[in-house]
Amino acid sequence: MTLQLTGFHHLTAVSADIRENKRFYTQDLGMRLVKRSVNQDDVSAYHLFYADSVGSPGSDITFFDWKVPRERRGNNTVTRTGLRVQGEASLGYWKARFAELNVSHGDIHDRGGRPVLDFEDHEGQRLSLTPDGGAGDAPVAWAGSPVPAEHQIRGLGPITMTVPNLRNTDLVLQRVMNLRPLRDYPNPESPTHTVHVYEMGDPAQAGPHAELHVAVRPDLAPASPGAGGVHHVAFRTPNDEQYHAWTQHFRHFGLQTSGEVDRFWFRSLYFREPNGVLYEIATDGPGFGVDEDMHTLGEKVILPPFLEGRREQILAGLKPID
Repeated sequence: MTLQLTGFHHLTAVSADIRENKRFYTQDLGMRLVKRSVNQDDVSAYHLFYADSVGSPGSDITFFDWKVPRERRGNNTVTRTGLRVQGEASLGYWKARFAELNVSHGDIHDRGGRPVLDFEDHEGQRLSLTPDGGAGDAPVAWAGSPVPAEHQIRGLGPITMTVPNLRNTDLVLQRVMNLRPLRDYPNPESPTHTVHVYEMGDPAQAGPHAELHVAVRPDLAPASPGAGGVHHVAFRTPNDEQYHAWTQHFRHFGLQTSGEVDRFWFRSLYFREPNGVLYEIATDGPGFGVDEDMHTLGEKVILPPFLEGRREQILAGLKPID
């Protein structure tokens, strides 16, 4: 079996102000809250999932609700999260929207051969909008969004991580994860350093949804995790058969993993690449509709079955966010 990751599944970041986080991502960015749950390893914290109307794999950015200080920026972490829009006209729409809403943003500029619009949320989470020209799975527009369907966020990608040294990360990306080197470009934040682009999946389906950008910055100190930072990035595998095959594949290479973890809405397998960035392999299914009516996604706290017996205790520890 040839193992190929098909793109990004989700990205999970950290917020210390989850109420404002929900407002920003649903109202300012117009994404749908498709799952309101808790961190399965820390049930005192919300885990919120924002995505397209149905929570399509590859469309969601998620947040852990941790009351922690701000991230100290640096190396050994994901440093920018790309969000896809349909075309360049959408960048103009979003630039005007950000100005109207007082969202911190830059100008539309070129990065690695594509136009991008950089912006930040209220906690300094570094984000970018990138046109995908229709590449990747077509999202399902959310009728309840304040953003017109033609300008809505379509999903994730590209994701940028920053490391001090490329060699061992490159070995894992190419030899273990089967990513392909695609191109390089000067780092706009430090033009003497280089960003290396890797792609995954079928080359005929290439696009920003399937690109990992690795910035090499030996001049930076390691980042300190915190609010406004990224916890991990998840890569898509289509089904349980390939998911189990990835487990055996990593074992063959002697890589230490979390072991298989059933998150109920998808299956997960975690490991750290050589510079310490936390990766996850996640299945496309079963999906967020397995335990909730698709018309009411995100309206109430949903717990996986193994936590249902503790529902009353868990809900008592959560603060309202609406």
